[in-house]
Amino acid sequence: MAIIRNILLLCIAAAATVPVQGESATDTTSVEKSLYLEEVSITAIKTSRNLSNDALSASTFSKRLIERNNVLSAKDFAKFTPNLHIPNYGSRMTSSIYVRGIGARIDQPAVGLNIDNLPVMNKDNYDFNINDIARAEILRGPQSTLYGRNAMGGIINIYTLSPLSYQGTRAMVQYGSGNSYQIAVSHYRLIGDNKGLSISGSFSSSDGFFTNIYNGKKCDWEKNGSIRSKFEWHKGSTSIDNTLSASISRQGGYPYISTEGTDVAYNDTCFYRRTSIADAFTVKWNWKGISMSSISSYQFIDDNMTLDQDFLPYSYFTLSQIRREHVLTEDLIAKYKHRDYNALLGFFAFYRHSDMDAPVTFLDDGIAQLIEKNRNNANADYPIVWQSREFPLYSNFVMQSYGIAAYHQSTYNLGRFRFTAGIRLDYERSCLDYRSHCNSGYDVIDMTGPTPTLYRHQDVIISDNGSLSQDFLQLLPKFSVSYFLGNARSSSIYASIGKGYKAGGFNNQMFSDVLQQKVMSFMGLAAPYDVREIVTYKPETSWNYELGTHLSLLDGKITADASAFFIRISNQQLTAFPEGTVTGRIMTNAGKSRSYGVEASLNVNPSENFGIIASYGYTNVKFSEYHNGKSDFSGNFAPYVPMHTMYAGANYSLNLNNCRFADCIEFESGVRGTGKIYWDENNDHSQPFYALLHASITLKARHYSVQIWGNNITDSKHSVFWFTSIGNSFEQRGEKAKFGATLRLNI
Repeated sequence: MAIIRNILLLCIAAAATVPVQGESATDTTSVEKSLYLEEVSITAIKTSRNLSNDALSASTFSKRLIERNNVLSAKDFAKFTPNLHIPNYGSRMTSSIYVRGIGARIDQPAVGLNIDNLPVMNKDNYDFNINDIARAEILRGPQSTLYGRNAMGGIINIYTLSPLSYQGTRAMVQYGSGNSYQIAVSHYRLIGDNKGLSISGSFSSSDGFFTNIYNGKKCDWEKNGSIRSKFEWHKGSTSIDNTLSASISRQGGYPYISTEGTDVAYNDTCFYRRTSIADAFTVKWNWKGISMSSISSYQFIDDNMTLDQDFLPYSYFTLSQIRREHVLTEDLIAKYKHRDYNALLGFFAFYRHSDMDAPVTFLDDGIAQLIEKNRNNANADYPIVWQSREFPLYSNFVMQSYGIAAYHQSTYNLGRFRFTAGIRLDYERSCLDYRSHCNSGYDVIDMTGPTPTLYRHQDVIISDNGSLSQDFLQLLPKFSVSYFLGNARSSSIYASIGKGYKAGGFNNQMFSDVLQQKVMSFMGLAAPYDVREIVTYKPETSWNYELGTHLSLLDGKITADASAFFIRISNQQLTAFPEGTVTGRIMTNAGKSRSYGVEASLNVNPSENFGIIASYGYTNVKFSEYHNGKSDFSGNFAPYVPMHTMYAGANYSLNLNNCRFADCIEFESGVRGTGKIYWDENNDHSQPFYALLHASITLKARHYSVQIWGNNITDSKHSVFWFTSIGNSFEQRGEKAKFGATLRLNI
């Protein structure tokens, strides 16, 4: 009944909601087109200006839709995009992305992210607020041929406002539930002929929504700040763009609730802190159908994740992960166009260096339950007592990786047919230097006599050092054909096949478990791991087969997109249990899977004042082969992937003629549906389909707008994450109903 109720709610909102100004997720108004066309042509170096002509599934988002729906980060686009799921749980470090059944909770991402041409290389830095987004595009399906590593499921391209396209001052003030507020200010100006400069900054704060009943404080509080400068110079056939940004995030996070309780309740500190700096420098030159582009970037992350790793009001163990990372990238692109033939040739290189300290500290309950109890149950006559009620397991890492790639794509138009073929040769080397150590000990007690006596003392001293390395070489082809249905070339059908690739790496998280097993081996309870075997994992690859169509009817007043896909995944990166007695898990190439589904979107704009948008995605992803060392899960659904994703919304603009204070009032409402989501490989636990309703009313004038909005208006109860740890189950519940107001100024 709950599913039926939610589907009815979705349909009612699509058909009966008071609709906002005719605009869709895949188009912009004519004013916006003229304002931002130049900027899009400058920044969209690898993609075409009109993605509806390409043989791929894509969603594009205009500035108007972005502002009306208060889109502030990459994850906010997921609510409008079929088969894209970015759950909001944990902290801003937890940027899990799933698309078409492809994704992972940890390590390498399945979807790439580019912001003003800068390729964000670490998914832990995906989640941050972005001011003045002018346009965004989400390409689904493998984009590895042009974008390389970690674009196996798709790519998210975000472009910010250009100082050459807009001059003036913009400001935004927003306040909402949870004492949450955000302030953003930006200034755009010309500083000479064909030169523009912009400066923007923002600050946001929230008291949070989940209370830790152990200490009576909100655990999901956060404070974030960012600043960005953008310089652009265009003259003749040459253009130079440079975007420098820095951001700071401080938050509590991790509001995980034991499924046996009703509230968050843990005793040790949880927080996430991140400071990041990024710079992208783009040079472009055009001459008689030839263009040359160079995109150079530098990225820096300094972050600290500290967890009460048992998430209970007991003292089991805590984890800290402190990292400093530097990344350099260079992308050279040459494009050639002659009549019906287009060609793109590129060369990409990167270098990445990380230093990480990741100590796990065992506390009193952890020592008693996980070490002493296991040992003493095996030998009650000679029990042990640890020498202290707290001891750390230290792990220090230096990780380096570098790679080079060459890629090419050719497109040829033959009548109504368009053929595209591409290939990429990608080489990567990844190296890990590690040092793991522990210095502790325990006493063995003789219980066979009339009174307990000290039998002996055992020092537990461990010091491991080593180096590991892996080399990856991938050939990534793709091919597609499109057939245009009319002379206007606004509608087409297409077929495509392409290979996707997600890089391999190292299980840094497993070194604490390696040490735990070595500690237990002193007591004869476990065998040491082979470090290379459990720490390394190989790349994941996929083949994506797709049929689709792009349709434009009634001079573009109705647009529709639909596609069907089938994906085979090999060397799937999955979480598995290693051999031995251990509470942790590892990332390994444990299985294969297959995924199939459909995607559809519809945009109806009968007038400039009225619009309806709708989208639907279905994904069926199951394991073809998956044995985690203990159980066989072949044939089961893969966890964390929603089977259905839906969105339906409508908007209406009421013109206020002869009004001195405003030009119009905009009404908007929509509903997003997600589920069913399985949480484990056994498929024993799941989140049923749920729907979230949002709405807003906006008073707009030439230089300002005031919006009243609400999200999850019906306060739908749902979970966004579920997991197990040391035999206990936990979940994070979704965001509660939120209401607020936003003031925007354009001077």
